[in-house]
Amino acid sequence: MLLNKMLRSFFSLVLLVGFSFSALAADYNLRMTMNSNDQDEDYDGSIVFKNYVESASNGKISVELFVGTQLCSKGAECLQGVSDGSIDIYISTSGGAAGVFPYVQVLDLPYLMSDDRIAEDVLKSDFVRTMRKMALKDSNNSIRLMTIGNTGGWRNFANTKRQIANPSDMKGLKIRTVVADLPQELVRALGASPTPIPWPELFTSFQTGVVEGSKNGITDIMNMKFPDAGLKYVTLDGHAYMGALWWMNNAKYQSMPEDLRKVITDGFYALQQATFASPKRKSIKAYEDFVAGGGNLYVPTPDQKAAFKEAASPVYDWFKSNVKGGKEIFNALTKAVKSAEKRASSDYKKDL
Repeated sequence: MLLNKMLRSFFSLVLLVGFSFSALAADYNLRMTMNSNDQDEDYDGSIVFKNYVESASNGKISVELFVGTQLCSKGAECLQGVSDGSIDIYISTSGGAAGVFPYVQVLDLPYLMSDDRIAEDVLKSDFVRTMRKMALKDSNNSIRLMTIGNTGGWRNFANTKRQIANPSDMKGLKIRTVVADLPQELVRALGASPTPIPWPELFTSFQTGVVEGSKNGITDIMNMKFPDAGLKYVTLDGHAYMGALWWMNNAKYQSMPEDLRKVITDGFYALQQATFASPKRKSIKAYEDFVAGGGNLYVPTPDQKAAFKEAASPVYDWFKSNVKGGKEIFNALTKAVKSAEKRASSDYKKDL
């Protein structure tokens, strides 16, 4: 028993020392952080990125992962860290970055992307380059958008009170949102009451009735055990793809020679693919567990989904008129969606 403990301690020390020497030997060390946990798609992506970059660079680049709030705890704080170079890479949601780059909320505009195939095509297109260019300009060339992946699948309306089949069923419900403007405008457009609540407080807020619903993916719902707090109804309207924006200190990126910048770029491509895939797998068991626990899933008919889109449509004009850069990024997104739909239609004709 004692020998086993000594051996485990020895090997742990070897690994730690090995990592330390690896970081010291590398020409570039990247500090990468995420305000989540090791069960999240963000973590899955970061592990893929770290493995690829360290291997493909032959040890010239090392990646340190900081999970949780070790380096920063909120979007604006973390992005400031990226800007000043104390953090090299940070992943945010659109809501988390909206205070710095308000136009990223375009990802939360409802019912513009119909499914994974379209969304994944869009997020590999010039739409991302347009957003990158805007963010570089607004950050004085200090914060670079590297890629947009997924974190949690698709947003769906979920609540503690009743099945939602039509927009009118939303009336009067207190729906949790982030503090960003767009999600609140969407909830109002559907006749519900937006209630900004910090994520860590949401479980208790469901229990006490401070809020009665949210707009989240099923993996987040199950990971946070919201059914135990009374959340029983999920409507699979898929109103928004839950984008994850990966930011990097631009000076650090540009300081690397071209061959290593290519390694970093390819690393983010691998990361993106991992985050596209991870929610698909995780959601299978999450839906099974939700139903097994007495949860109610409802799939809107095409006519009902069209009614939701119609009810939410005023949000598009609000976004273009009220958000700095809103019109430019809205046009970039809708153009990319049309191109993706055209490619998908052409492929179907060849494959079916």
